[in-house]
Amino acid sequence: MSDILCITLNPTLDLSNEVDRVVPTHKVRVRNQRQDVGGGGINVARVVAELGGDADALVLSGGASGTILAAALEALPIGRHIFPIAGDVRIAFMVFEQETGQEYRFVPEGPVVTEAELQPVLDFLETHPARYIVASGSLPRGLGPDTYARMAKIARRTGARFVLDASGEALNAAISEGGIFLFKPSLSELEKLAGHSLDIEAARVFAGDLIARGTVEHVALTLGGDGAMLISAEGAVRMPAISVPVRSAVGAGDSFVGAMVWALSHGQTMREAFRFGLAAGAAAVMTPGTELCRRADILNLYGQACADQHEEEAARWVSA
Repeated sequence: MSDILCITLNPTLDLSNEVDRVVPTHKVRVRNQRQDVGGGGINVARVVAELGGDADALVLSGGASGTILAAALEALPIGRHIFPIAGDVRIAFMVFEQETGQEYRFVPEGPVVTEAELQPVLDFLETHPARYIVASGSLPRGLGPDTYARMAKIARRTGARFVLDASGEALNAAISEGGIFLFKPSLSELEKLAGHSLDIEAARVFAGDLIARGTVEHVALTLGGDGAMLISAEGAVRMPAISVPVRSAVGAGDSFVGAMVWALSHGQTMREAFRFGLAAGAAAVMTPGTELCRRADILNLYGQACADQHEEEAARWVSA
């Protein structure tokens, strides 16, 4: 078993397509259809594997679509821990409109999951020897908002580093519980957690307060076109976005997390892992549909960032 365990409680079958133009009423003929397994944790595991690392994916899966999901996971170079549920795995649909460059993403709610179906997952976490547990993505209907908080508590008992990429009530509950090693929000997710809008400086201060309270050790804040910021007890470093041609935003955040965890598992410092995350997020938007990022692109973009002679002007440490 891998020492990186990536949890997806609400996985998807992702269908991506291209079309000249989306129009109402009439049939819209799509092309270049691609099918991938998705959901936050699965995507993180895919990125770790793409970088040559070992990762296990833990998923809840059921129904006819769950059979397809299991077969697709079997074809990936990742470990698999599939826990059965009665409901069907959801199917998401993405369309890229060539004329405008716009992307349309349709993501259903997914199945209802019971506490009895979740319990085997919690029992498994108590005994799995992971060094990193990554909880990423939405919670399925039926599970309490404290689900990730319960997982963070288990990770604290077992000595695993708990990495969280979530939003909404599930995020609020997990932050209240604490024990989070790495938290990767977008600016909008951090604003919802704060309960009000934040500029970048206010976001740094708010993230620093979370760290000072001991609920989180590190915050990797993604800022879209404004780059990203890493905040820890030692301070904060902000790095600019890497300019790349944009094909699809699908999986950019998951790629960021996957590359960071991969780098950390290979002994890189948090700052270097953050740089890998920034490169992987940029690499993900270069690929169409649900393809995620490519190893060669990540390493190339990481190398460009390291070679930037103006790095110290772009990455400035400030007091946290």
